Amino acid sequence: MSGNRTGRPSAPRATGRPAVSSPSGDNPVRRLYTSARRAWDRPLTAYYLILGSSMLITVLGIVMVYSASQITALQLSLPGTYFFRKQFLAAVLGTVLLLLASRMPSKLHRALAYPMLLGSVFLMVLVQIPGIGVAVNGNQNWISIGGPFQLQPSEFGKLALVLWGADLLARKQDKRLLTQWKHMLVPLVPVAFMLLGLIMLGGDMGTAIILTAILFGLLWLAGAPTRLFAGVLAIAGTIGLMLITTSPNRMARLACIGATEPGPNDTCWQAVHGIYALASGGIFGSGLGASVEKWGQLPEAHTDFIFAVTGEELGLAGTLSVLALFAALGYAGIRVAGRTEDPFVRYAAGGVTTWITAQAVINIGAVLGLLPIAGVPLPLFSYGGSALLPTMFAIGLLIAFAREDPAARAALAMRQPRFGRKRAGGSGTSRRPRSWNTMRRRASARSSGER
Repeated sequence: MSGNRTGRPSAPRATGRPAVSSPSGDNPVRRLYTSARRAWDRPLTAYYLILGSSMLITVLGIVMVYSASQITALQLSLPGTYFFRKQFLAAVLGTVLLLLASRMPSKLHRALAYPMLLGSVFLMVLVQIPGIGVAVNGNQNWISIGGPFQLQPSEFGKLALVLWGADLLARKQDKRLLTQWKHMLVPLVPVAFMLLGLIMLGGDMGTAIILTAILFGLLWLAGAPTRLFAGVLAIAGTIGLMLITTSPNRMARLACIGATEPGPNDTCWQAVHGIYALASGGIFGSGLGASVEKWGQLPEAHTDFIFAVTGEELGLAGTLSVLALFAALGYAGIRVAGRTEDPFVRYAAGGVTTWITAQAVINIGAVLGLLPIAGVPLPLFSYGGSALLPTMFAIGLLIAFAREDPAARAALAMRQPRFGRKRAGGSGTSRRPRSWNTMRRRASARSSGER
């Protein structure tokens, strides 16, 4: 028997068998899926999604406002950057409100509920006083605050209804009163109907629809029975149907759903040219600033129909990016509302998410010809400081609620502060730990370390 120098038999040679396939855990696709799922389930996912998506929507909106409003400004004998500068100023002020709201505790948010509701009602009443209220495009829902600046109180009414309704339902839930239908409806529904009545006095059907969506969102989160929910929906639907059928303008808008021709007297001119803008954009668009429809063909190109100009200049890729950002924002809001134990946070986060999502769906659906034109702006995107300021404050609410989650708070505390890092090559002597690192040590005992 052959062997080596030590006298031991030589090891058998490896045969030419094929290598055993790697287990399923080594599959690159599965590893990528697992990593993405772990990142998606981290405590700070909602926080980063809300902050990132809202900022990207706002920045892209400012760019598109500048592109879509230049021709309109020149037609009004104004500088080409007129609307851009006003929107940029509103975005700066809105960012300040966002930062303030994101750092305010829930108790302070709840304390603002009643003053904000009373202030909104007072301003809505002022809108109906001759000489104070200003009519724009047939709707009297504005107040002039000096110079070129105007205020739309109904936009702040949305935020007021969210905060006040969330505080009301949270206090009733703490007292175990939401099991009775009268406590679930009163005074939430009467106050909401009062706001709707003040808005409809000015003829603003679109804002009334958004306020109705917020009301239904709060009732659904409060666990309203199907019979009660259907009853309120039937009443609101009947009132809405009466308001639509008694207005020739609203009936004409309803008839423009899916229109491909302007029709007699050009009643569907805006809806059709919105479709033309989207159709001419193609996959990647005609280029930023190269829209043709904004040259007087498409009314309200920088406000209600800015999504159409976006589709023409940035193409399908640009519009899908906007839709993805709104989807991420909506998912993050639902996640914040679903993972909290605080009833006020759940109602407020759900109300804000309902507000922004419903308004985005109504605006984009009208541009696509799937819904009637309601005259509501695209949140964070369209031109309008009155709409941008309360919306950014509402985004600050979501950020604050996402930060208050125990797991997110622990993950934020575990992040190494930039100023607490030791310099390379420093002294080897032991130093007293800095005060801002103490929270990190406390959080390590109760957190898994995910960030």
